[in-house]
Amino acid sequence: MDATAKKIMDDLRAKKYDPVYVLQGEETYYIDLIANYIEANALTESEKGFNQVVLYGKDSPANVILTNAKRFPMMAEKQVVIVREAQDIPDLQKEGGAKMLLDYFQRPAPSTILVLCHKHKTLDKRKELGKKVDQLTTSATFKKPYENQLPDFIEGYVKERSFKMEDAAIRILAEYVGNDLNRLANEIDKVLIGASKSELISAAAVMAQVGISREYNIFELQKTLIQKDTFQLAKILAYFEGNVKKNPTIPLVAFLFSFFSKLLAASSSADRSEKGLVTALKISPFAAKDYTAALQKFQRHQIIRNVSLLKQADLKLKGVNVGSEDESQILKELVFKLIF
Repeated sequence: MDATAKKIMDDLRAKKYDPVYVLQGEETYYIDLIANYIEANALTESEKGFNQVVLYGKDSPANVILTNAKRFPMMAEKQVVIVREAQDIPDLQKEGGAKMLLDYFQRPAPSTILVLCHKHKTLDKRKELGKKVDQLTTSATFKKPYENQLPDFIEGYVKERSFKMEDAAIRILAEYVGNDLNRLANEIDKVLIGASKSELISAAAVMAQVGISREYNIFELQKTLIQKDTFQLAKILAYFEGNVKKNPTIPLVAFLFSFFSKLLAASSSADRSEKGLVTALKISPFAAKDYTAALQKFQRHQIIRNVSLLKQADLKLKGVNVGSEDESQILKELVFKLIF
């Protein structure tokens, strides 16, 4: 879990609530996690009816938000005001609205918990509100995690729910789902539904739940490319051709383009050890094994050529200079060019 999110969540679980929370940034998972916890737990069920309000930014100029924040709670010590999609507050970028919010942040109502969920971007640090928000509120900015941070997130998420997952299963989730934490959490939840807390969750169980073929998938294709095993490549490509809906070609090419682009960066790295590549490429320790293996199989000029071949294939798949080739022919030709 993100360190800032963990600190806030630990305080909330200890029933330590601050007057104003400004949650912002690209990664919306932690914004929702904190706001949802406050909504569910800051007040008792009997208190929520009169003392909890959820507003939406596009419908709530600053004066509406502050009118709610400044009122006194009814038959309770606290009230909660949550502003979802706060980035859409109509006058947030205007001097008047920003000044009203800033004035409130300087003297917040002690009986109110105000939560602003400012998603996908951050307040403008060139303006006074953006400059002072960190000083005056409990403010947190959440960035998209790097690939090498995903295994820790998955392991922590699973452990918190009293399950255990094998390393190969964690790797599949990290590499297949990617760094959209909301989607990643949803995929993990799917796996946990049918899992036993007394057994280690296997890679096969994960593949079955997240839609990866038990027999062949993009990871098998990548590993086989690294090994330059032409016979196995032919089998994988034949499987893909017969299961196009499960393995659409454009995402396959995009996945390989990402791999060879990072491999090109790895080829220039001073430290080519697994630990060195994790730091240099911001990848997971699991993925680093593939990169160290690939560096032994591909020379730098071959990697540069492969990046170019993947760009050309992507254009063909999108209808540029495609000729009479179909998707399966483009993929076959590409894959066998990549290994020679």
